[in-house]
Amino acid sequence: MNSTTQESELFPKLSDEELDRLKAHGQELQLNPGQIIFQEGDPSYQFYVVLEGQVQITRRIGMEEQILALHDPGEFTGEISMIVGKPATATARAIGPTRVLEIDPETFKQALAECSQGAAVILSAMAGRSREAEILVRQQEKLAALGRLSAGLAHELNNPAAAGQRAAKLLRESIGSIQTRLLKLCDQLFPEGQRELILDLQQDALTYSAKAPRLDPLTQSDREESLANWLGEYDIANGWKLAPTLVSGGIDTARLDALAIHLDPAALTEALNWLGETLALAGLVNEIEQSTTRISQLVKAIKSYSYMDQAPLQEIDIHEGLENTLTILHHKLKYGITVNRDYAVNLPKINAYGSELNQVWTNILDNAVYALKKEAQQQEQNGNANYTPTISIHTARLNAKILVDITDNAAGIPPEIQSRIFEPFFTTKGVGDGSGLGLDIVRRIVVQRHHGDIRVTSKPGETKFSICLPIERSDQNSDANGSCSVECQL
Repeated sequence: MNSTTQESELFPKLSDEELDRLKAHGQELQLNPGQIIFQEGDPSYQFYVVLEGQVQITRRIGMEEQILALHDPGEFTGEISMIVGKPATATARAIGPTRVLEIDPETFKQALAECSQGAAVILSAMAGRSREAEILVRQQEKLAALGRLSAGLAHELNNPAAAGQRAAKLLRESIGSIQTRLLKLCDQLFPEGQRELILDLQQDALTYSAKAPRLDPLTQSDREESLANWLGEYDIANGWKLAPTLVSGGIDTARLDALAIHLDPAALTEALNWLGETLALAGLVNEIEQSTTRISQLVKAIKSYSYMDQAPLQEIDIHEGLENTLTILHHKLKYGITVNRDYAVNLPKINAYGSELNQVWTNILDNAVYALKKEAQQQEQNGNANYTPTISIHTARLNAKILVDITDNAAGIPPEIQSRIFEPFFTTKGVGDGSGLGLDIVRRIVVQRHHGDIRVTSKPGETKFSICLPIERSDQNSDANGSCSVECQL
């Protein structure tokens, strides 16, 4: 079921014949811009059909008033609570000059009984709207819970992470100072010229280890073996233990040959052991710094991801949201999945609900990761060693809108189920792996909350989700069926 079909079921337009019939049962009202028709919590109110203008439906969730719907001429509101006999669950207000048809509850029920066709349309829409509103409430409650959890985690993690970073910095400085002083104490073993030679080698090794890229296993093994053989030739004890540490500092046999020329065997043994211990300590400090920095980055990403302590509707940077989401999902992406970014330069910020859009990126990327892992296993079983699981993210500006394409090179979505992927509770994942609500939530956020559009195209080796979002929100003039649909086909 595509988004347009689903929207038309939730917001059907009454036929001209049905409108004429209903006019005999009610009265027409002329409303001023912003005038409230009924308010959340009202114990009783009427059934309304929009004749001219627009009526906006909102509901307070937490501290925020969220837009649920925007009714155009021919559409109706007020039927849910009227039929079930409960207070109003939402607020309706006129957007611009608006004319509506008002029908009191008893007359409305009689009118339904007289016309089965009109009743079927209204009751079907009522059931769908009730379900949509309930799902939205649950979604917002989960976002609120995430915000509270993020706030607690940020407070608990940020302080020790900052303390760890400060301690690592001081530890690095102290180790360097102590190592230099220890070497200076060995006047008999290392004359001044030799000390300078060893210290220069130490500084080069420390600089290299701090910035060196990770070697592939084969290269790492070859270099360790070469150094271990050299150390064995010079009778350095436990050379096989020392070799990996020296390799991490970028030291090769040529550097060791240059050092051995100036040192006797006893001094060479002490110098290399001292150098190995120095590099080992520096490596531990590097790990502490990297770990604490990673904690700080995660805390920052979580705060940005959930838009903690920020207004729910604001100007947001699409690229920042994508990067925060990738950081949050790093634990799933780091094992063999390549992420290619093709970000538009100077992409403007958009007026949107940031935490909800991050849900969109999370659900789509998480599905891509799931599909890629399955495909990687299949390719491995088939003996294809050249397959690289890849996610590609492309952004572009299309006039007054933003386009985000998220593509993976997994097996693709079978054609027979592509039309169903946005249906609630529909999933192809195994039991316990998915609820079938992820893409349904994505569609709601993109189409209903942001008046955008989402399309999917899939074939073996390529599945692309295209999300189109308006840069500026204009709830008075937005097309509830997806204002970006034409441009997203470009």
